[in-house]
Parts: sequence; structure tokens; C-alpha cells
Amino acid sequence: MIYIFLSVCCSVAVSIMLKLARRYSIDVFQAITWNYSIAILLTWIFLKPQLSTLSSAPISSYAVLGFLLPVGFAIIAASVRSIGIVRTDTAQRLSLIIPLLAAFFLFNEQLMAYKLIGIAVGTIAVILLLIKPVDRRRNARKAGTLIYPIGVFITFGIVDVMFRQLALLKDVSFQTSLFAIYVIAFVLSLMGLLYLVITKKAKFLWRYIGFGWLLGVANFGNILFYLLAHKALAKSPSAVFSAMNIGVIAVGTLAGTFLFKEKTSWLNRAGIVLAIIAVVIIAYAQTH
Repeated sequence: MIYIFLSVCCSVAVSIMLKLARRYSIDVFQAITWNYSIAILLTWIFLKPQLSTLSSAPISSYAVLGFLLPVGFAIIAASVRSIGIVRTDTAQRLSLIIPLLAAFFLFNEQLMAYKLIGIAVGTIAVILLLIKPVDRRRNARKAGTLIYPIGVFITFGIVDVMFRQLALLKDVSFQTSLFAIYVIAFVLSLMGLLYLVITKKAKFLWRYIGFGWLLGVANFGNILFYLLAHKALAKSPSAVFSAMNIGVIAVGTLAGTFLFKEKTSWLNRAGIVLAIIAVVIIAYAQTH
């Protein structure tokens, strides 16, 4: 279980760093860009991708994911700033509902009763999470901020669907696919960054690279330890799945509440509880 704990900590650390970015005047887009440079290096060292197999890889899928990952990262950063770590992390974990729906509508899999219940409970949880807490000390936040957690939910749901399809490839390992996707994500992000710097819409600073590398270490650590957890508990994949998602929701809630004093309403807290219940039901459904 140590791998699951480390993966959870790395995942929440990413949200904490994105929360701190504004406090230390960090350009989040630049940090996200450099995050992929260190992720490429760490993937090469620890996951040992087999580049010779890429000739048979679905490059178009890689390209889409290479675009969606940095975009999703930026949406998470905006969501963390606007509604906090607690609800953002929970919305991201509830995106697992989308692969279940995709399995039914796109891949003609049969939806069992437990999966339907899990989707229903998860949907209610999402709705409750999006209800903003009342803050009488200042003006209520604009409804437009809700687009960020919704964006997190949809974007990472799509990413999850695509990654699950890549995991089924027989000719290309998941590690190799991940390496290629990181390279594409870095190239696309770097092109965007160069455009912003050349047009003087952004200013390059070395400290953005340092922050981005820290972000990349935590981001890669989340994936590495999650893979190691599945390897160590190969006979209990649903246990890894549920422990990881519940752990991120729980630790994210603690971090947001106690480190940043984030406000949540009783409806939001009910949504968090329902999110945990949905994860448990869906994990159970995957083994029955």
C-alpha cells in the first residue's frame, strides 16, 4: 500500500503547487511546459520505453493526448485557483464516469446494475460539488468559474478513455506510448511558449523552469507509483483503483481545508462523500 500512498501524495502535491503558483507569481503555462521536459527524462530512466515499436503506434491518438494533457493541466490550475483543491481534485477523480459511459455508448459493453448505480451516484456528487458555498464577507463568485471543474471533469474523462484504449495495444507498451505523448505535449507547449515570448505576451524566467521541474517530478511520481501499485497488487486491481481515487479525494480535502482554509458548503461535503461511495461502487462493479 506504500505505493498507493506515495501516488496519492504526488497527485495532491501537484494541486498544492498549482495553488501556490499565484502566491509566488509563477507563470503556470510556463511551469506546465517545463513539467513535461522532466517527465520525458524520468519516463526514459524509470519506464524504459521501447522506441523501436513506435512505427506501429497510433500517432493520431498520441497527438490528441499530447494536446489534451497540457490543456487539461491548465484547466486544473484555473480550477484550483477559482474553486480550490477540494472540489477540483474530487471533480477530476469523478471523471472516471466518462469511460464507463464511453464503454457503453462507443464500445458496446453491457452496463451492469452496479455500474449504473455508480454513474448515478457520481453524477449527483458532481452536481453537489459544483454548488458554490455562500461567502457573506465578499461578493459571490461568478457562475463562469464553474466552467473550470466541468472542464476538468470532461477533459480528463476523455483522456482516461484514450489512455485505456492505448493500454490495450499489443505492439506498443503503455510506457512507450506515455513517453511519446509526453514528447508531443512538450513540443506543442514549447511552441506555444515561444510564440508568447516572441510576441512579448509572456516573459521567460529561469525560476519558472525550476517550478515546472518540481511539478513534473510530482506529476511523474503519481504515474510511476500508481503503476508500481498495480504491479505489486496485480491480483487486486480494483483495490488499487478505489484506494487511489478515494485517497486523492480524502487527502485533497484535508490539504484544501487545513492548509488553505477553503470554504465548502454542506452540499459540497455531501458531494465528496457521494464521490467516495461512487468510487467504491464502480470498483466493486469492475470485479463482478
